[in-house]
Amino acid sequence: MAEEIERKFLVVGEYKHLAHSSSHLVQGYIASGRRTVRVRLSDDRAWLTIKGPSRDGGLSRYEWEREIDATEAMELLHLAEGALIDKRRWLVEYEGHTFEVDEFAGDNEGLTIAEVELSSTDEAFARPLWLGREVTGERRFYNSHLRAHPYSEWSAEERE
Repeated sequence: MAEEIERKFLVVGEYKHLAHSSSHLVQGYIASGRRTVRVRLSDDRAWLTIKGPSRDGGLSRYEWEREIDATEAMELLHLAEGALIDKRRWLVEYEGHTFEVDEFAGDNEGLTIAEVELSSTDEAFARPLWLGREVTGERRFYNSHLRAHPYSEWSAEERE
């Protein structure tokens, strides 16, 4: 069984000069809820992903993912519920870990979230200075939630 273990953080500082690559991502959710079915296009590659319910306070969950043809992904995106998620992902290496920093566009512009994947729920990692408050397990920051409740519609209190 494939398990995804990751922690999420808001981004409060400059990170782009540290990135070794970036890509444009568009993703849609064919089904969402406790389990999600996602289609993602990243430049000229695509994936179909199925995720199980969150465990450990949002720290881990089952994940199944397979690469699919980009043309098939474009067709499947027509089945997506709600809006598509549009973002640029920056990959930043920091003291032995890769941080995926997602800078959202469209209705979620202004939101930037960093994720770090871990091999265990108690794995230690160094925190770069540009990481802000941890939001692991806060559903409002899940991409599947942002498609239906975009950041542009959040109140000032919700953004904190």
